[in-house]
Amino acid sequence: MRTELVSEPGDPARPNEDFASVGLPASGQGGALVVLDGVTPPRGETGCLHSVPWFTARLGGALTELTVSLPDVPLAEALAGAITRTADAHRETCDLSHPRTPQATVVVARWSSETVEYLILSDSALLTESPNRTITPYLDDRLARLPRASLATDAMIDAHVRNKEGGFFTAAADPTVASRAVTGVLPRGEVRALAALTDGATRWVEKFREGDWSDCFTFVRKEGARALVDRVRALELADAEERTYLRRSKTHDDATVVYVEL
Repeated sequence: MRTELVSEPGDPARPNEDFASVGLPASGQGGALVVLDGVTPPRGETGCLHSVPWFTARLGGALTELTVSLPDVPLAEALAGAITRTADAHRETCDLSHPRTPQATVVVARWSSETVEYLILSDSALLTESPNRTITPYLDDRLARLPRASLATDAMIDAHVRNKEGGFFTAAADPTVASRAVTGVLPRGEVRALAALTDGATRWVEKFREGDWSDCFTFVRKEGARALVDRVRALELADAEERTYLRRSKTHDDATVVYVEL
């Protein structure tokens, strides 16, 4: 098995709000990867005493533990349990009903000798490679399908589309959101390798159009996860003034890539 994990903050002066892990059980059978992208709150009140990195570290740690230690529990159930555990850790001190309470996108993949299970919530991505080198992206595209007008301001997002029917969903304090995730199970023999990317890394495809998902996966397999993040950073710097590709987006974002060859 080959694994690579690279996670880099968008700004060295700020904590990385992403979380990534690869869990391999002591039995040596199977494993799992977990990738979270913490949602950066706009300036202002969040109702929480804790930072986004505090939240993603606890949610990611709980989700890794539950995914690996309870292999028979469905991933959506494991995510619900991790959300509940994390919420319980600050329920007494923070307003978890606040629309900007710390939250994150989620990608989980778990493999055994027979299956590969996956879960995606919001705009991070999971890519799989078959034995014949066919690349398949697994995405939760609800955010991408929303009309741009509905994303005009942070207040409109909070009021109308974030964790709302007809909008998009992130992991915050409500465990029922786990049932909204994109999930599935693949035969183990159909998956040779996996890659999970936060949207800071998927900019290579979605913002800068350097290639499609198949090209992206091939780049990571051949050049490595670090090379993909470095290429994204170079593209961001080249676009920093003209803003041809990033437009309203921040110049740099936290970028995480996890690659696993089974």
